Amino acid sequence: MSNNAQLGNRKIIIGGFFSLVVLIYLCRLFYIQVMDDRYAIDAQNNAFRNETEYAVRGFIFDRNGKLLVYNEPSYDLVVIPRETKGCDTASLCEVLEITKAEYLKRIKKASQAPNSPRKQSVFEKQMSPKTYAALQEKLYRFKGFFVQKRTVRKYPRPIAGHLLGYVGEVTKDKAAKDPYYREGDYIGITGIERAYEEALRGKKGTQITITNVHNKVIGRYMDGKYDTLAVPGKPLHCTIDMDLQEYGERLMKGKKGAIVAIEPSTGEILCLVSAPSYDPNLLVGGKARSRNFTKLYYDSLNMPLFNRALQAMYPPGSIFKLIDALIAQNDGLISRSTSYPCHRGYPPMGNKPKCHPHGPVDLVGSVAQSCNSYYSYVFREIVDQKKYPRFVDGYTHWRDMVMTFGPGTRLGTDLPFDKPGNVPSVKYYDKVFGKNSWRSNTIVSLGIGQAELTLVPLQMANVVAAIANRGFFYTPHCIKGIGNNKQIHSKFKMPHYVGVQEPDYYTNVIDGMQACLDAGTGYHSRVKDIVICGKTGTAQNPHGKDHAVFLAFAPRDNPKIAIACLVENAGFGGTWSAPIVTLMIEKYLKGETSRPEIEKRMLEANLIDPPKTVSAKAN
Repeated sequence: MSNNAQLGNRKIIIGGFFSLVVLIYLCRLFYIQVMDDRYAIDAQNNAFRNETEYAVRGFIFDRNGKLLVYNEPSYDLVVIPRETKGCDTASLCEVLEITKAEYLKRIKKASQAPNSPRKQSVFEKQMSPKTYAALQEKLYRFKGFFVQKRTVRKYPRPIAGHLLGYVGEVTKDKAAKDPYYREGDYIGITGIERAYEEALRGKKGTQITITNVHNKVIGRYMDGKYDTLAVPGKPLHCTIDMDLQEYGERLMKGKKGAIVAIEPSTGEILCLVSAPSYDPNLLVGGKARSRNFTKLYYDSLNMPLFNRALQAMYPPGSIFKLIDALIAQNDGLISRSTSYPCHRGYPPMGNKPKCHPHGPVDLVGSVAQSCNSYYSYVFREIVDQKKYPRFVDGYTHWRDMVMTFGPGTRLGTDLPFDKPGNVPSVKYYDKVFGKNSWRSNTIVSLGIGQAELTLVPLQMANVVAAIANRGFFYTPHCIKGIGNNKQIHSKFKMPHYVGVQEPDYYTNVIDGMQACLDAGTGYHSRVKDIVICGKTGTAQNPHGKDHAVFLAFAPRDNPKIAIACLVENAGFGGTWSAPIVTLMIEKYLKGETSRPEIEKRMLEANLIDPPKTVSAKAN
């Protein structure tokens, strides 16, 4: 083949190769420009904007269908840093009431990792209606900025802050772990908002909008072909009685402590009061929220953000005697007629622990009069039983029986951050006193609910709910239904049986609880037309004045409410906690109260003073 022919073939091959390359590029360009709209969108960031449509957070209703939490519209100012060239920054700073330095600081933050100059970031959160109105008029002058609609929580009544919880911004760590969230999103931080976040949050949507040179939205891309709709969060149907919750918070104003009420037949929490409390509306909004949270957080005297109902572990005091009475009967150690001597204290240990003056008492009378000596004897009878080869075995038996009533364990409630309380173990006392160096007399104060024994108020209410049910309880919970089907987790429908099941043993204890109000330490808090069974307690406090405790259920037959109240540094349970509890019972069962003088005293009392050290009381 001649050289000319070879050269001609090479030209054809080379020409064909370049033609093929051109054809490939043309096809690819056709695909990008005509067939695949995504690339067109990305290539025209100056005209198209991806906007997140945030889901409306689910409403929360009380047990009677009254609205506890709903939403109000809110607006965030969003910025894409690379598009802010030519923005009237002076005017924007004036509208937002910020300095030029603050403006530059925010722009720099929005441009840095994990953000980028090409990505949208929140510049101003939850603008006030006044600011939003002023901004809307001038938005065309603020290139690179646009407004994004959000919603914020609203509370029709300033109550139940600890129960409902609050919503806050997603942290950087949370955003990194969960792809659903981005920094700047909102998430439930405490309470119901946290526990039921997945149900409440709904599902975000996306809108692709078209903007003109004046930064105004002129329509949706492809008539919304690529938009996704936000799915609203599910409504929650709460077990709380809003009116009872509000009344409890009014009664606890000027006091520290907690009230927890449970419906025994279901385990539904009727109210959960922690005092001092706060208005949940304070933790809604932009700048105001930050200021309010800081103020509440650093209030070290009152600690209004601390949920005492779930997290404060108190010595239960004399209310714990109810459990000892049931265990001792179950072990065959005492009966209804059993009596023990009391000489203003426990005789075998030099009348310590001390007791208040009263006559001889049997089992029923020991509950009604809250005899410390009686339950010192009872405790030692339980742990020193001869059937156990070692003393520690008897103690372990007592501890195991106590824990079946709930103390020393997390109850499994649907509210976060609950504490288990403390029922000391053998290992603990071996460490404190030395192995084989402690006996029942060393820890006898456990029998009257003192020493290292602690319960949270939720556990106190659960104990009395178990007694009201004569031997079982349901896991306390505050949500009775999610969404329209109102279904709850099956675990809240399963009864938990305590270590004592004989009905007669409960009858004896309940007779004593009724006598407590008929003629005992709770006499001044009785309600004429409601049979209330209760137990007073005065929990010794090493840091100041004793805590006042009272628990009760009503009515005696077919109980509708089981309730516990602890008032810090208030002294006798019969003086402060008992009136509060019986007023709450009356309010719930009758819708009104009939003792205006007692109600007035409780509502107006202010017990928040620096605690003063006093001698321990008997009960």
